[in-house]
Amino acid sequence: MRIIKLVFAILIASISVVSGQGIGSPGTIKDDGRFAASTKQVNQFFRRFNAEESVDGTVRLYPGDPNYHNVQLRQGFIQILFDNQTSSISKELKDDFIKTVLSPVYPQYINFHQEGWIAEVEAEFTFKGKRESTTLILKLQPERMGYEWVIDAVIFPPFKNLFNKPVGEEKDFLHPLSHELDFMNLRKAFQDSNLPEAFTETSFKPDYLTLFLYEMKQNNIRFETVKDVKFHFFQIDGWYFEVNQFNRPGFNTGWLISNLVKLNIGDKETILKYIYDQE
Repeated sequence: MRIIKLVFAILIASISVVSGQGIGSPGTIKDDGRFAASTKQVNQFFRRFNAEESVDGTVRLYPGDPNYHNVQLRQGFIQILFDNQTSSISKELKDDFIKTVLSPVYPQYINFHQEGWIAEVEAEFTFKGKRESTTLILKLQPERMGYEWVIDAVIFPPFKNLFNKPVGEEKDFLHPLSHELDFMNLRKAFQDSNLPEAFTETSFKPDYLTLFLYEMKQNNIRFETVKDVKFHFFQIDGWYFEVNQFNRPGFNTGWLISNLVKLNIGDKETILKYIYDQE
């Protein structure tokens, strides 16, 4: 577990300090406080990343508008969509990311309705009278004529060590001739053992979300509040970035990129395992 977390920490880079910039005449970038104003909504993060709103954020841009997906506008927006105050990243990595996104041959955009991004919600629940911090992983799915957020996984501390399936010589088992005894030795699994999961197939994985919902339906779990929200993006080929909300004075506030990773083979799977707490 420590090794995987260390690997993840090495993979995750933070973002370099960049001054707020704006778009002047076509092809030029100049300082502009309006341009660097807070990215107040997640939807606005999408629009700015793709250059689908005006510099001051007052006008939506649509196909046919000369500034829609404009390269210079996108470059200026993306530069101010980083957390420039509490994170640090090499200028080379950030420039490499922007170069990838703005490629004249294969420009890339983020899409609200496509797979490749998930929400991580830190919430508090009361479980059997005790307050518990809980992580919910949510994703979008089509629903009728639109979309809806659904809970994909839950990371709930009281369940963390609920199933510790033994392996190897430590694992108890049902004899292969148990069928000749009409499986009467199931008493061994269900009555005499404190680890009934030892008698499941090798690939058995507990469904913590089902357990969580069951305990809730039994009135053992009660929702209290949401403490934090972040988003994980894998929509840009070869890259991962994380978006957090920053509430502070100045222009560099709102929903901003807080972590950035250039992915090598296997890195995406490692990061997803970390997010879903599957190490």
